[in-house]
Amino acid sequence: MVVTGSALGLVLPLILWADRSAGIGFRFASYIDNYMVLQKEPAGAVIWGFGIPEAMVTVTLYQGQETIMKKVTHVKAPSNTWMVVLDPMKPGGPFELMAQQNSGTRNITSKVHDILFGDVWLCSGQSNMQMTVLQIFNATRELSNTAAYESVRILSVSLVQAEQELEDLDAVDLSWSKPTSENLGQGYFTYMSAVCWLFGRYLYDTLQYPIGLISSSWGGTPIEAWSSGRSLKACGVLTQGSIPQDSVTGPSEHSVLWNAMIHPLQNMTLKGVIWYQGESNMNYNRDLYNCTFPALIEDWRQTFHHGSQGQTERFFPFGFVQLSSYLPTDNSDDGFPLIRWHQTADFGSVPNRKMPNTFMAVAMDLCDRNSPFGSIHPRDKQTVAYRLHLGARAVAYGEKNLIFEGPLPEKIEFLAHKGLLNLTYYQQVQVQRQDDKIFEISCCSDHKCKWLPVPMSTFSTQTVTLDINSCHGTVAALRYAWTTWPCEYKQCPLYHPSSTLPAPPFIAFISEQVPGH
Repeated sequence: MVVTGSALGLVLPLILWADRSAGIGFRFASYIDNYMVLQKEPAGAVIWGFGIPEAMVTVTLYQGQETIMKKVTHVKAPSNTWMVVLDPMKPGGPFELMAQQNSGTRNITSKVHDILFGDVWLCSGQSNMQMTVLQIFNATRELSNTAAYESVRILSVSLVQAEQELEDLDAVDLSWSKPTSENLGQGYFTYMSAVCWLFGRYLYDTLQYPIGLISSSWGGTPIEAWSSGRSLKACGVLTQGSIPQDSVTGPSEHSVLWNAMIHPLQNMTLKGVIWYQGESNMNYNRDLYNCTFPALIEDWRQTFHHGSQGQTERFFPFGFVQLSSYLPTDNSDDGFPLIRWHQTADFGSVPNRKMPNTFMAVAMDLCDRNSPFGSIHPRDKQTVAYRLHLGARAVAYGEKNLIFEGPLPEKIEFLAHKGLLNLTYYQQVQVQRQDDKIFEISCCSDHKCKWLPVPMSTFSTQTVTLDINSCHGTVAALRYAWTTWPCEYKQCPLYHPSSTLPAPPFIAFISEQVPGH
């Protein structure tokens, strides 16, 4: 258990540990601990743990000398677990929580203190989610910026795999803690997740009430490791298949991280999830990602809703980062663009009908060719988190008139007699610079098609016109930013004029008119 504070504060966890171990198995679940954040109203927070079968358990929430509420339950066999749902609480604190088991003549008590109520977000994925604050731009300044954020509490799950679904976490690297420079930058790819922390910090700046952040991520892992057998079966992923060692460097066995690092959290009442993963599927089941990712979201939503006794929303908000850029070592240039597209279930933007109540941070313009951790690990996680939090404010918190995504075309007109393609965007678009290669058309003749770059001809506040005279055949499709490295840092051609949000990549068949439809 990692604890900061006075000498007195250091004694408390030792007593609590003794309490738990002396209790013949009576204890809170592993992540219910000092300094935690529980989900605020309108949901009720779930409190659970282990005990002696049939014993009575009384859970008391109190503040100072005042008892706020009591809940009574019994330990169920054969799981030896007990569970209560607290009444919905307004944001704030601190509170104390006590659980007492009464079994015959013996009473055993366990306590946790300094609990806050607020919004709880789970952060998961692979190495770009795992990168710590120590690894990002302006790390020294970010590590020292904690004094104003003591109500943003952090927890980091240990790296564990399991062949079967675990009921509780096997271990945590960082118990619930207040943020410090030490636990935000403990090392490289350890704890605390920079994207997770910065996302929570931006949310706190907006909401001004406690935020709980749980990081559960592992570098070099494909989506299959984070998916249940149910969701993989739904997408026809039945066998392990060959694992490309260049992009999959972490656990790759199906469901092993779902079993050990996600399923044990299912009883927790959550506000939402953010996710940064996909690099390891560039050459592994890539063509199934447009199914496996939406299926993971749906399965996590079902599992957390059921596990929390219906307290976590059935369609809780799910945000994710669209893959950034990197310098490939081979000539293959289609892996990243396809994963980016599949991350949206081939719609180009979210939310959409296959991915309701989701939000996305576009990151293809946040490239970092000089990253000491490799270009696949860009260090600007501040902008990633900022873009994510805009999506959360709009989708999770219902903030109106907030621009949270870049412009995408709503109409594509083929003006053959003029040799032009006219794109009309559904919101304003700013042409930051003209680029003659970032738009490409599929030009077909003699039953063969080839992608050709087409220059931007003219543009206005909501339209871009492309010169397609280089194609002497039939124009079959159009795509934008369809490369691993579409532009230099924050220098893509198209952005929203007031929000610095880049236009996302897309591919569209001319007969379809609109990307993804």
